[in-house]
Amino acid sequence: MAKKIIVSNIEIEVQRKKIKNMYLSVLPPNGKVRISAPVNVKDEAIKLFATAKVGWIKKQIKKIGNQPRQTQLEYVSGESHYVWGRRYRMEIRHNHRNSVEIKGNMLILTVRESSTSQQREKVMTEWYRKQLKEILPKLVAKWEETIGVEAESVRVKNMLTRWGTCNTKDKRIWFNLQLAKKPIECLEYVVVHELVHLLEKSHNSVFVGYMDTYLPDWRVTRKRLNSI
Repeated sequence: MAKKIIVSNIEIEVQRKKIKNMYLSVLPPNGKVRISAPVNVKDEAIKLFATAKVGWIKKQIKKIGNQPRQTQLEYVSGESHYVWGRRYRMEIRHNHRNSVEIKGNMLILTVRESSTSQQREKVMTEWYRKQLKEILPKLVAKWEETIGVEAESVRVKNMLTRWGTCNTKDKRIWFNLQLAKKPIECLEYVVVHELVHLLEKSHNSVFVGYMDTYLPDWRVTRKRLNSI
């Protein structure tokens, strides 16, 4: 179970792992602060590390707090929904068969008349999953060949704090289902990011060097991904 510490009135989650160095993250969407630390590092050393980074932590929390947030969706006609970075106006239609269709600037969600917002959300979630699974294989195959690595499995799931995650030991990669709402270039950035982890596990200078080689504009795309 993760431990929590307080530094300058900031709650920080501490996760101990079999790693060599400490890593600090401020995670969207709520600015959660996390430190990953080697198993044998003392608590005092972790606190000193966090204290030295307080200014940076506050800056990142403020940046995340200023990012635009989409209001809670109710899945009703007139709402705005995003598909591959483009905004569509939802229109609800009724039928005994569920379906989702794009026509012009309209996103037509057909559901039973008695359906609840939770049921409509489920239909949309599965539709987004399908969109992502149609595009991911080609993107992954393209970059596997370019980078010279091969993932054992590629899967999709909803994640709260990460766009993607890579189990480097099993070569298993997960992509956030919410990426289907973002521009394609944002998805491509995450694909490259996770595949590069098969070459370098940590976010160190070696990792950054690979990213600069394969996707020179990755910093611009990452900023766009986290700001729209």
